[in-house]
Amino acid sequence: MTDSLPRHVAIIMDGNGRWAKGRNLPRIAGHRAGVDTVRKIVRACGKKGIDVLTLFAFSSENWRRPQREVTLLMELFVRALQQEVKNLNKNNVRLRMIGDLTALPPKLQELIKNSEELTKNNSGLTLVIAANYGGRWDMTQAVQQIAQKVAAGEMMPEETSPDIIQQHLCISDLPEPDLFIRTGGEQRISNYLLWQLAYTELYFTEKLWPEFDDDDFDAALASFGSRQRRFGRTGEQVENA
Repeated sequence: MTDSLPRHVAIIMDGNGRWAKGRNLPRIAGHRAGVDTVRKIVRACGKKGIDVLTLFAFSSENWRRPQREVTLLMELFVRALQQEVKNLNKNNVRLRMIGDLTALPPKLQELIKNSEELTKNNSGLTLVIAANYGGRWDMTQAVQQIAQKVAAGEMMPEETSPDIIQQHLCISDLPEPDLFIRTGGEQRISNYLLWQLAYTELYFTEKLWPEFDDDDFDAALASFGSRQRRFGRTGEQVENA
């Protein structure tokens, strides 16, 4: 068992639409309620001393959703950044955005740039938001960077290694996730941080994201604390280390 908290928690915030449907509300109402939960979990991570929180806000596959919902989601991103970034900065939170941000609306791209610049020197929680992100995209863009270096004569093909690939992935400068949480009852990782989740402890809950509260987060952390992380070793090796 580990007595320590995870340094890095990654979350798929699932269930906003179903939460809204169960209350006869439009789906966007669920996404707005989900923003409130984000605020609570960010606060909880800061209080507990967790180093990194990475949230899957919009996947590269979410463009397939109805155009109206996508448009409203982009508007919600803009409003959330406008309303929250000053408070994040006040609380020493560093904001990072990962994904193919060039496909996002120009106004949102500008807000992201300004928000990252404002908070870049903060030393508390690092809050990573994955937007237009996919794990396969992440690995593809890493391989493309390496291929460009090989073509330019900056490295040889045989120099490619897991460490080299890792260096070209998003959030390569941060610790890999220790704990992955998915709300909403689904038990899959949905193209999220595929490389980075190789040795992450997985936790699934039936709770819909707008209903996920501090007690639910504590239950996930307690589950993490009860597990023995072996990383290929035997249990006896871990116990004797």
